[in-house]
Amino acid sequence: MKKQEHIIKEVYPGSIAEEMEIEAGDVLLAINDQEIEDVFDYRYLIKDEYIEVLIRKRGGEEWLLEIEKDYEDELGIEFENGLMSEYRSCSNKCIFCFIDQMPPGMRETLYFKDDDSRLSFLQGNYITLTNMSDRDVERIIHMQLAPINISVQTTNPQLRCKMLHNRFAGEKLKYIDEFYEGHVEMNGQIVCCKGVNDGAELERSIQDLSRYLPFMRSVSVVPAGLTRYREGLYPLELYTKKEAEAVIDLIESYQKRFYEEYGLHFIHASDEWYITAERDFPEEERYDGYIQLENGVGMMRLFMEEFEEAFAELQKDLKVLEWADRYKRTLTIATGRLAYAAVSDFSDRMMEMFPKLTIHVYAIRNDFFGEMITVSGLITGQDLVNQLLEYRKQGVDLGDALIIPSNMLRTGAQVFLDDMTIREAEEKLGMRLVPAEAGGRDFIQAILNKDYCMERENDGYVYVEGYPEK
Repeated sequence: MKKQEHIIKEVYPGSIAEEMEIEAGDVLLAINDQEIEDVFDYRYLIKDEYIEVLIRKRGGEEWLLEIEKDYEDELGIEFENGLMSEYRSCSNKCIFCFIDQMPPGMRETLYFKDDDSRLSFLQGNYITLTNMSDRDVERIIHMQLAPINISVQTTNPQLRCKMLHNRFAGEKLKYIDEFYEGHVEMNGQIVCCKGVNDGAELERSIQDLSRYLPFMRSVSVVPAGLTRYREGLYPLELYTKKEAEAVIDLIESYQKRFYEEYGLHFIHASDEWYITAERDFPEEERYDGYIQLENGVGMMRLFMEEFEEAFAELQKDLKVLEWADRYKRTLTIATGRLAYAAVSDFSDRMMEMFPKLTIHVYAIRNDFFGEMITVSGLITGQDLVNQLLEYRKQGVDLGDALIIPSNMLRTGAQVFLDDMTIREAEEKLGMRLVPAEAGGRDFIQAILNKDYCMERENDGYVYVEGYPEK
């Protein structure tokens, strides 16, 4: 049987691998005389202070490298295949699946449904457990790979089979018991579908999942995202204000008792619920360190807290106060409807502090997927450009720059979801695009950082000579 071989794509500068003269194009054959099946094996085997690494050089010569390091030190290499084996696709047909609601004609990678436990460990993806085997679970427990993020949806086995359209979905819940018994840290997710797994079913799920505390650290409850491309799919509807209030009330009724017993609020409502219900977001302490941030739980609260802290620093900064009344600039900020109110409020406060600063804030309507989609991360380049050009036709001076949330772009690339590039958008709009991270401090920096003349350093500001323009 042929040995597993893993081609090295990149060696990080200053890493152990570089020191050992490992190069891109070399092949990893074994660690401690054990073949590497996938990234789980690799991560587990390198966690030692002494390891023996077998490498085949590009010329065919094999090197056995003896490496002494600290327990947690990485080798500093990246493989051509991040999982070091084939990706596992999803075998379910969930009634709320967003990929099934995608329009035709987009790039092929957007239609791939992953459901791979290794991506849960590496990237924080949520998995359904349905394509996991007993051996997969045993490996995770043995290697203590954590956290494992689980798309639970419901703890009612029969209902779970219906929601995932998979007759094995209910029985796979047993793996949560095994992770709990193996002391593996977990996080859970419930995608709420109106009239399906909410109400009494949601309460049942909360009660059932709380039995896995403290090893299940958190569970997020998010409303199903619905696009306009749902023909032939399970009939789902958006939640009303009253219905969102009911979901929040149920969740908050459990948070206090969980916190008193475990020091964790455990069950969390995503930001969409509070916006739909027109309620204030919970205080920062209730997010348990923003453990479910990637699921949209606490993103707005964190943004608000960071802005308040950074804005307070600006108000006390004498260098800023010296030129605040001379700083003249017009710019535009584009965001989704979800964050529009907060961004508008913060922009008003910035304009109050800088009297000659003009900021236009626009909530971009999602024509591509449908107006039901309100998050900035699903705004396409064409919707952004077309709507801003309409404002310009109405006589609005959009200014010298357009600030957009960086999550509008593909991770690690300057490309929107519809494959429009930053450069193409800039050419159509005739202005510079500035992708900004989601933090409140990043928001302030993007507004004040004209032509990159001011940069952040150690959470403070570095002032460049000649800035601002007089």
